[in-house]
Amino acid sequence: MTKQNVLVQKPRAGPDRYICSISNKKVLKEEVDVNGAGEIIGSWVDRLRASSPTHIKSSTPSSLTNMVHLPSAMKMFNQIMDESKGKQIVMFLDYDGTLSPIVDDPDRAFISHKMRTTVKKLARCFPTAIVSGRCMDKVYSFVKLAEIYYAGSHGMDIREPAKGTKYKKGSHAGILFQPASEYLPMIDKVYNELVEKTKLTPGAKIENNKFCASVHFRSVDEKKWTELAHQVKSVLKNYPELRVTQGRKVLEIRPPINWDKGKALEFLLESLGFANCNDVFPIYMGDDRTDEDAFKVLRERGQGIGILVSKYPKETSASYSLQEPSEVMDFLQRLVHWKRVPYVGQTPM
Repeated sequence: MTKQNVLVQKPRAGPDRYICSISNKKVLKEEVDVNGAGEIIGSWVDRLRASSPTHIKSSTPSSLTNMVHLPSAMKMFNQIMDESKGKQIVMFLDYDGTLSPIVDDPDRAFISHKMRTTVKKLARCFPTAIVSGRCMDKVYSFVKLAEIYYAGSHGMDIREPAKGTKYKKGSHAGILFQPASEYLPMIDKVYNELVEKTKLTPGAKIENNKFCASVHFRSVDEKKWTELAHQVKSVLKNYPELRVTQGRKVLEIRPPINWDKGKALEFLLESLGFANCNDVFPIYMGDDRTDEDAFKVLRERGQGIGILVSKYPKETSASYSLQEPSEVMDFLQRLVHWKRVPYVGQTPM
């Protein structure tokens, strides 16, 4: 892969250190080489099988020895709140599998009315962001809340609350951060070619997430995965500079820049004025391997916690776990109640 220099395009003011060129020097651990030799395809399909929830559920205890069993964030709630004492909590939430259940049709991953209400209340108490691999506009169409930050396409499309926010400490206003704008035409071309190439594979769904193209194979028969892999390879051989990463039953074709959910988390913290502060406590909740970049950032910063949303043990850099979106909602509701207790009898924040 050749080195690509990508100019960060930022129409409005933002943290100055991000207005620079980004070099693609990092290859993610989970990146898939679909442009290599044929045996790479077989290896990739094996990895897809190994990472599927069905495989994990049926695995023997000995095969799970490297997996992490995390303490429940609900059971450890009081301890987490003790850790955050005297600090500003900032909430970061993945969408699919965290705020909404995983479904076969990604266009029907609707958030419940109760969860939406919970997130709305959460945003009144803490600065809140949704960080998703989805197109930012798609996530907004699901959530429909104007008081939160949105970071779509794995953080390659970041926008601040339309209603503004009282928590912002810095002077930067109207964030619109799109570090991979020059790749939009290429991603559109790849999306259209993938749609055409995979149209005869039952269950395959190609989603245009603006700054990345997603190949969903949740509804594809496992016997067809190798065929689908070759279809993806046949398209991407003409775009060797693009990266391919793997999520939960999805492949993400991304621009070749060093940017991920961890970088998005750091960018948002800096935008809020918490870049070099000791009095901030970020909480990131996510279910996908792409969320691991954010979990790792929190561990490296030594601030805040990562909460993995999963019913099964996984290799992770998170500190706590919740099993499913219903538990996420319970945790968020408890957090809102904890914040509002001191204000009983007064107007809530």
